[in-house]
Amino acid sequence: MPDPSPILVLENVSKRYIAPDGGDAPYVLHDVSLVLASGQSLAVVGPSGSGKSTLLNIMGTLDRPTSGRVLLDGRDVSGLGDEALAAVRNRRIGFVFQLHHLLPQCTAMENVLVPTLAGGKATDTGGAEKRARALLDRVGLGARLDYRPGQLSGGERQRVAVARALINRPALLLADEPTGSLDRAASEDLARLLADLNREEGVTLVVVTHSPALAARMARTMELGDGSLKSNERGK
Repeated sequence: MPDPSPILVLENVSKRYIAPDGGDAPYVLHDVSLVLASGQSLAVVGPSGSGKSTLLNIMGTLDRPTSGRVLLDGRDVSGLGDEALAAVRNRRIGFVFQLHHLLPQCTAMENVLVPTLAGGKATDTGGAEKRARALLDRVGLGARLDYRPGQLSGGERQRVAVARALINRPALLLADEPTGSLDRAASEDLARLLADLNREEGVTLVVVTHSPALAARMARTMELGDGSLKSNERGK
């Protein structure tokens, strides 16, 4: 049973960028608050340009709020330095993007293992390789460990990216339009895979998506519009 305690809390998070003329641009996010329990799944939907990717980047500490707080595992990470945030991301957060960002010269196995090499301090190499093999097998690529990205389909490359995101056993998995570059069949396969891994791995999952099919597989749905995050609960 998932731990019901919050894994991620946003408290009155607002974000604005600097305009080209050096002034303040309008707020992208305004006073956004969210509590996400460990093991939950959430879809964030909304029109293009509504700030969904900005919100996800703030959740993942890739960007900082202009005001408000971000708590991960009960710890306020809003004010941490870049090096500390990088360590938090590597240990606790996995990312899947619309473009897979795999290293073209590396095999599927090598790509999955990349996060274990952060800082040049790889440990438990045998354990990491065993988990990488298990993850690739779980995503249906057990027979393609030695294939390079150019030898894989778009859907297969994205599944390698999912395995890579999970290799360090993150508590939080963030996916930004993960099916956006895939055809319908591959999108449906990836949506099913993400929902299954949310349950099997116990990882908290947040997806930003335009896909109703992917959103429907998440336990919660919230809509971002005009800088505000609004509940669209369906009671799954």
